[in-house]
Formats: sequence, C-alpha cells, structure tokens
Amino acid sequence: MTPTLIAAPITEYAIIVDGNDNVAVVKNETAAGLDLLLPDGHAVHVNAVVPPGHRFATRTIPAGEYVLQYGQPIGTSLGIECGDAITRENLSNDVPVIRDLRAGLHTAAPDYLPEKERATFMGFRRDDGRVGTRNFVLIVPTSMCASHEAQQISIIAEYTLYNRQKYTNVDGVVAIPHNKGCGCQDGSTIDVMLRTLSNYADHPNVGGVVLIDLGCEKTNLAQVEKYLLKRDKSFNKPVAKIGIQEVGGTQAAIQQGLKEVERMLPEVNRATRGKVSVSELVLGVKCGGSDGFSGISANPSLGRAADLLVRSGGTVLITEVPEFCGAEHILANRAKDFETGQAVYEMVDWYKEYASKFGAVLNQNPSTGNKIGGLLNITIKSLGAIAKAGTTRVEGVVGYAETPTNRGLNLMQGPGYDQESTPGLVAAGATVIVFTTGRGTTIGNAIAPVIKLASNSGVFERMNNDLDLSAGGVIDSTETIEEVGRRVFEHVVKVAGGEVLAKAEIHKHREFQYWAQQTVSL
Repeated sequence: MTPTLIAAPITEYAIIVDGNDNVAVVKNETAAGLDLLLPDGHAVHVNAVVPPGHRFATRTIPAGEYVLQYGQPIGTSLGIECGDAITRENLSNDVPVIRDLRAGLHTAAPDYLPEKERATFMGFRRDDGRVGTRNFVLIVPTSMCASHEAQQISIIAEYTLYNRQKYTNVDGVVAIPHNKGCGCQDGSTIDVMLRTLSNYADHPNVGGVVLIDLGCEKTNLAQVEKYLLKRDKSFNKPVAKIGIQEVGGTQAAIQQGLKEVERMLPEVNRATRGKVSVSELVLGVKCGGSDGFSGISANPSLGRAADLLVRSGGTVLITEVPEFCGAEHILANRAKDFETGQAVYEMVDWYKEYASKFGAVLNQNPSTGNKIGGLLNITIKSLGAIAKAGTTRVEGVVGYAETPTNRGLNLMQGPGYDQESTPGLVAAGATVIVFTTGRGTTIGNAIAPVIKLASNSGVFERMNNDLDLSAGGVIDSTETIEEVGRRVFEHVVKVAGGEVLAKAEIHKHREFQYWAQQTVSL
C-alpha cells in the first residue's frame, strides 16, 4: 500500500466496521481497478468487482491468519492479497472457539432512566397487571384436527360479526392454525406445544379465547385446559370451549364458534387503553432475510432502541440460537453473573447437539439470500445478528416459549427459522416485535405487531408497502446508528399504543407455527 492523491475516500464506497478490521464492507458496487484511500492515508487497489454487502481486504492477509470484521474473526484466510474480494474460495469458516468466562463474573446493571423521563404509551392493562399492545379475540385449535374449523371461525367472524366502528377497543378475531397435536411422541414435543398454545391464550394482547378440539387427539381440550388453568399464572378472561365431535362435526362447530365470538365481542370490547410506562413493554427482536448490511445498520440501530427500552425498565427478548454461534462468547461475557454466562454457552451447545442428531450443523443456517447479500458464513451472520440485543447485560436464559422472570435483556432458546422463532418470542411474552431485514421479509404474527426495519435504502424503496422503517441512512452516511435507534424506539412506542399499525398488520400477515423439538411422526 502506498499513499496516493487520486484515490477516492473509502467512505464513498465501503465501510470499515471496526478499527481492528482487515476488511471493508462495500456499500456501492466497486469496479476492478478502483483505488480507495484508507483512514491511515494509505490506498488500497480493489482487484475485482465487489457487490454491495460483500468485502474486500484492506491489507494482505496471509494464509492461516484470521479475517476480521466487527473486530472479531469471521474466518481464516486461505491466502488473500490486499484489495482481493473476500469469497468462499479464499476464506475458510474456521474461527477460534472462545469459551472464556472469568470466575466471579459480574456485569453492572443498566443505567436506568428516572421514571419521570421514561416514555409512555396507551396500553391494555390486564387483571394480572401485565399490559397488552393489542386486544384480540383468539381462536385456539388444540391440534391440527381442529385447525380448519378454527380458521373458518376467525375469518367468518372477522368479516361478518366484527367491525371496528362497533367494537372500537377490539383489534380483530384471529386464529392460530397449526399442524401438530397428534401422531407424535410424548415428552418435549407435547410440552412445548401446550406451553406455546397456553401462553398465546394467556397473552396480554388477547382479550378473549375460544378453545376448540376434535376430541380424540393427544392434545385435546382436557389436556390444554389442564395445562392452562393449573399453572402458577392466573387465567381470567372470557373463554369458550368447543369439541367438534361433541357438537356434531365441522359445520356445527363453526356455527357454535361464531355464536361464542358474537357473545364474547362486547365483553372483550370493555377493555380500554390507558396511559402506561414503556417499562411495561416486552420487545422481541428478530432478523430475517438478512444481508451484509444488517449487522452494520439495522441490527445495531435496533440494539440502540433495545438499550433505551431496557434503561426504561422494559424487557427485551432475543432468540435464533443458531445465530449466536461464533458470537456466543460476547453474550456470555455480558451476562449478569457467572451462572448466567454458563447458561448462554449451554444453550448454544444444546442446539449444536440437537442439530447433530438430525445430521445438521449450525453453519448450514445462512440461506441462499443471506449468502448473495454478503453473509458468507454463520460467524459473520451471528456477529451482526446479536447486535439487535443492544449492549446491556444479559439477565437470564429461558426455554422456547417460556416467560422470563427478569426484566431487561433475556435470551430464549429457539431456531433461526422465522416462522417458528417469531411465534416463540410472542409465546414468551413479547407484545411487539421489531424484525430487521436486508433482502425484504413480509412475515407478521397472529397477535403481536411486527415492525420491519430495512438495512438498506434500496430494499426499503422497493418494498415500502411492507417495510415500516429504514436504517439505510447509516449506510448512506445521512444518519447515525444513534439517530436511527431513537427513531425506531419512538416508532415502537407509537405502534404499541395503537397510534399507527405495523405494515404486516395492515396486510393481515398473521403467521403462526411453533417449534416442535425432536419430533417424530408416529
């Protein structure tokens, strides 16, 4: 590298994420032969066309030396010259396995904001003290054998019995059809399902519930009711129960369900919004359809919003444990104590062992779109993904769809797959989700608003009917991460209070599926 006077500043074309990095991430496609001026005054000659979201070396990286982004190893060089594009041909996935955890680990509590300085929103205060951001009538099928009827009840009721003008405090009639509940082994598969369905029924975003079964399945009404009503939590909301075999079949069950919804709507409508502190919010943070910019713009911006919520006394939930892989040491060393740090490592190790039983490894997590967008391996993806959780300490670790007992940042066991991880966050208590995306993802949720945050301006412009906010200004150098984070936080407060709807709500994206651990069809 030699000084040059004709090279363009690297900031026009690429981003060096951390001062210790030996790569830069391209924001505008580079041409072969481009000379770029580094912050230290030296120039790098880019040797090839490098697409946006991908990387080139800012110095020679000899074979066997680690390639660094975020100041962390993202792989090992197979022989990379200064200016070379970083590709799967010259980068191996080998990174050091770091499991350091100092004895007596203690991470200081967040710098909490005084209560008078905390934002407020208009939420639904429930009898048990929790606060919802929405007020739905929910139809819960206890198995796949009742899912058709549940969906029919919700659709017919929402378009014939419910209207916003008449029931101003009700947000709709929804169902959570799924494909499980019988023909499976006992144990965790059934336990996780019952926990997920029960936590949806018991969710503060739900004002009334219709439970429906076929009658002969493993997870029939008796089993769900036993799980739901005999827990430590109280269950005090309008509820109706329908057995398809008992009432005489499909059409009779649908008609009975419609009668129950019609009866329930006025009662659910009696709930009203009231002014509450954002400390009552439970924010789920997610990413999907990620690209090479997600970990640089959208995820750290969401992390700033998460920090603001935690400092305001609220709760943040992050999952997608396969996407902790290669970055778990960062989360573990942010744990409140040694035991919690150990639990972070244990949840990642459990997932590795779980995946291995099916012949899978966590490095298979990145999708085709991820790789096209610049996420060449799981370590790159993970280091960017954990930025969604901000910088505050890890308060606890919970199982899939389990409710944390601590406010602040909590990690939830679960897959990266959007259709299962998002419902898991909601079942664990999230009342609003922020979902970052670089490629463009449209998924929503049955009972919680899902706010989409784009990582780049291009995808936001193409999909602005589906994406709510953009962090592209960070890449374009028109906004800082702090500015976008504040904007995200303010938007979350507005959506939580019903002032605006998330785009996924407008389009009635109401996806639901749960993670069936180690399931075998029998």
